Formats: sequence, structure tokens, C-alpha cells
Amino acid sequence: MTADLHASEGYVEVRGGRVWYQVVGDGLKIPLVTVHGGPGATHDYLEPLTALADERPVVFYDQLGAGKSDVPDDVSLWTNARLVEELGAVLDAVGSPKVHLLGQSWGTTVAAEYALRSPERLASLVLADPCLSIPRYAAGAAALRAALPADVQVVLDRHEAAGTTDSEEYQDATMEFYRRHVCRLDPWPDSVMRTFGQLNRTIYERMQGPNEFVITGTHKDYDITDRLGGLTVATLFVCGRYDETRPEDTEFYQSLVPGSELVIFEESSHLPHLEEPERYAQVLRGFLHRCET
Repeated sequence: MTADLHASEGYVEVRGGRVWYQVVGDGLKIPLVTVHGGPGATHDYLEPLTALADERPVVFYDQLGAGKSDVPDDVSLWTNARLVEELGAVLDAVGSPKVHLLGQSWGTTVAAEYALRSPERLASLVLADPCLSIPRYAAGAAALRAALPADVQVVLDRHEAAGTTDSEEYQDATMEFYRRHVCRLDPWPDSVMRTFGQLNRTIYERMQGPNEFVITGTHKDYDITDRLGGLTVATLFVCGRYDETRPEDTEFYQSLVPGSELVIFEESSHLPHLEEPERYAQVLRGFLHRCET
């Protein structure tokens, strides 16, 4: 990933432990800071964004409880408010007066909250594959699930009714949804496999639920849509045509942010930065350049 690029890493102290971060590239343009999804996932699947590190630093970090960061067992730490506070600490460690901020999937909730709280620190905001209203997301995921093959739905329904969502048969059935609406590449890239392999299921199930379409966690009522009109930083929305965070929902979010932009990747689902990497890098690079001129 970083063979030809300078990379450094470190830890920042936050409430609950230490958070690992990495800075790739030493270009002179404004840094791009990435906020991964999950909850409870890792930065690994975002590593292809180092394509932009030829002209600016690209920053990754593992949220507390994930990957290379500390893994405390205090469940009171798994809140959006603390994660926004954590992001601020990472930005302090990066040390740049302004940054471009990219949140992906569930990470868009953290990025949007931070942008509302501290817009003066941001040169731009990218909300990639956003889930800014969990009730809206849950309704969309239910509609996508209803379009799965009937035999798959029978398996899902049976195990959900029995409370056996940890069974191998159920997990195999959920992959039918994931292959359509999370990542359409076959096989999945190593960076995605590493993220899924390190997923902290305690955090994921507490905040989200057992999977991407059964939303039972503490986050199930989260909805920031009534505050999106308060975003004042230049904002780009992106999603895939087959995204679990459906294009019609992303279009709705974009309509609430004055002057914002939207790009839909026609050959992608939830990970267009991996599914259409060349076009994604081109779109993102162009947006960042426009925000710097």
C-alpha cells in the first residue's frame, strides 16, 4: 500500500484508551482524514484511498475498540458523542489547521456530527454511502431484503424467529444480501476481508444489530436529517447504484444540504471506492481541488 509513499503512525489518548492513526503521504495539499464505518470495523477497507496520497496526506484511524486501537470493555463508551470527541482528538494529533473529512457508511454519522460542531476546522466534507437516518436506512434495507430470492428469505425468517442468527446457515444466507448491496466484487478484496475479519461484534451488535438489515441496536433511532440544513462546509455525497444505503435515500440527504453535490456510481454497491476505484479517485480528487481554489 505505502511502498512508494512516506507513512507514519502513532497513538492518541482518548476517553477510554488509545486510538491508533496513520498518515500516508507528505504532499503539501490539505490532508484528507477518513472515518471508517462499522460500528466496530477497522480502517483497512479504506486503504485504497491512498491513491490520493500522491499530493496530500491521507489519514486513517481505527476507532476505539477496533483494529490497532485499544479495546476497552466499558459499553458506555459506544456512543456517537464520544466518537465525535475521538475524531476531534485525531484531528488535533494530525495538527493541520484545516482538513478534508470523509466519512463512509456509518462513519458518515460521526463526520456529519463533527462538521456541524466544528465547521471551521474543515475544508470540505465527503459523505460516502451515508446512513444519516437509521429508520430510513432500515426501511431501505428491508426493501432490498424483500427482493432477495424466496428460499434465502425463508432461511433468514426462520433463524430470526428462532433467535439463531449466529448459525452458519443464517450467516451464509446474509451473504446473498452482502454480495448484492455491500460489495459486488468477486472475490472480495483483501482489504475488505481484513476489515470483516477484525470486526468487533460486541460493538457492532450493541449499536447496530446482528447484520446490515436487522437493526436492533442502540443506534436504531438515530436521525440527523433535521440538522443537515445546518451544514455550511462544501459537501459531496457519493453512493453506488446498488448500495444498501440506497441512491434515493442519498438523494434525499443531499437535497437537505444547500449547495451540496451528489455522484452515483453506476457499477457499485456500498464500496464504490473499491468497485470503481479509478472513477472514484477522479471524482474525489476533482472535488477536493475545487474546494481548494
